[in-house]
Amino acid sequence: MSTLHDRIACPRLLDRIKTVEEVLPYFKNGMTLGWSGFTPVGYPKAVPKALADHVEKNDLQGKMRFNLLIGASVGTETEDRWASLDMIARRWPYQSGKNIQKGINTGRIRMQDKHLSMFAQDLLYGFYTKDLGDSLDLGIVEASAIKEDGSIILAGSVGIAAEIIHTAKHLIIELNTTIPSYEGLHDIVLPEPPPHRQPHNISKVNDRIGTPYVPCDSDKILAIVESREPDNGRALGPTDDVSERIAGHILDFLQAEVKAGRLPLNLLPLQSGVGNIANAVVGGLVDGPFCNLSVYTEVLQDTMLDFFDCGKLEFASATSLSFSAKGFERFYARWDDYSRRIVLRPQQIANNPEMIRRLGVIAMNTPVEFDIYAHANSTLVGGTRMINGIGGSGDFLRNAFLSIMHSPSVRPTKSDPTGITCVVPMVPHVDHTEHDLDILVTEQGLADLRGLCPRDRAQLIINKCAHPVYRPLLQEYFDRASHHCLSRGVGHEPHLLDRVFRMQQNLAANGTMKIDSWD
Repeated sequence: MSTLHDRIACPRLLDRIKTVEEVLPYFKNGMTLGWSGFTPVGYPKAVPKALADHVEKNDLQGKMRFNLLIGASVGTETEDRWASLDMIARRWPYQSGKNIQKGINTGRIRMQDKHLSMFAQDLLYGFYTKDLGDSLDLGIVEASAIKEDGSIILAGSVGIAAEIIHTAKHLIIELNTTIPSYEGLHDIVLPEPPPHRQPHNISKVNDRIGTPYVPCDSDKILAIVESREPDNGRALGPTDDVSERIAGHILDFLQAEVKAGRLPLNLLPLQSGVGNIANAVVGGLVDGPFCNLSVYTEVLQDTMLDFFDCGKLEFASATSLSFSAKGFERFYARWDDYSRRIVLRPQQIANNPEMIRRLGVIAMNTPVEFDIYAHANSTLVGGTRMINGIGGSGDFLRNAFLSIMHSPSVRPTKSDPTGITCVVPMVPHVDHTEHDLDILVTEQGLADLRGLCPRDRAQLIINKCAHPVYRPLLQEYFDRASHHCLSRGVGHEPHLLDRVFRMQQNLAANGTMKIDSWD
């Protein structure tokens, strides 16, 4: 692997090489920081970990707190450890880790999640720094190389790295020498703000509209720190029977759409979230009848490499390579083959509604739960406890050619293996409205909601998606609500507001959503 000096082609930056200890004095309590990274890939590691060590060693917990803006979640050994040391005052727009979630839900960390494409552009507009000095105090960006003019070659993700480099007063570049230079894999563009914004000329997944590097004012760079830590990545668990049954319903539906003439033989560009169900869907496509496929999504997981290898995936656009450690080894071993068929874009381009709608993306994501009228909750368990955030699911689902949400019909509690139904009368928090979703799927079946009124949608969701244990309860609720509301002439979307959350209340009190009666 090349040395640090080999990766820095700009001679005037060589004297800014520093150790992590030398950069620690740059950090002051209350600063607003921007980090690169999107999922546990492409994020700074050496500097955040050294700063956490410094805080812990010198008993500075709660005395060095920062406002932290990152494109999405990053490695828990950085942001979650910072949360455990009370180093985060505010966090936008998406996160992961038990400590940071605890800090958010106990009110110690202020957090607002946001559609990821909008977060990136709103950062450029200054919306997130208007009461914090009007700019990022310091950006920390992982790079794989620096060009002759000081431009930055990013690593395995883009996220909001370009926006950070553009807006931060000062920069620390973590140059990772354990990975190859990623030059040529990125397509970087920063749209002009309104009223000067131009259309993005992307009509095919493999179109490029920008540069393979991020332009950078080298005077901003305070330090270049070598990093020798590879990305942690996401190890994939095996798919289970539930996820495979869900994938089977989706693949059968797509085949039926092709037969009906509503989809071409090679479908349309696919977007898929993360997790077992997404992996099962991609696994089904590997073995399925479709070919010459394309992907326009946020993250690529290991199964996408299988998709390439089987010869059915032609090209993929994303903002991050969310591979496991073994997946990265596989990717690097066949760099020339994979890299010519992948492009990494800033998240405000990868998640941009204009492109999603123009390309006709088929979007597939997993919620916490959905209700009988097809409102979905992706963020708040019980309506109040934040888990990760909405991420990019809303960017895709609201603008897709087909908006598909898939979930197990039930989840276990400590006392009941089917104690939680993921199909409820009303979700206690709405991230995706009934107006955004076309298809709901569980292992029980698939509900095609297109062209149906709310009451017809409710009946289909109960019939097709609810678990047999909960189907009679949901049917009874719907029948009672329909009779009560229609008889009063207010029955377009019937509800009984005095009992609609009885299942959730029973869960909180008794550890299960199984209720004896709606009375």
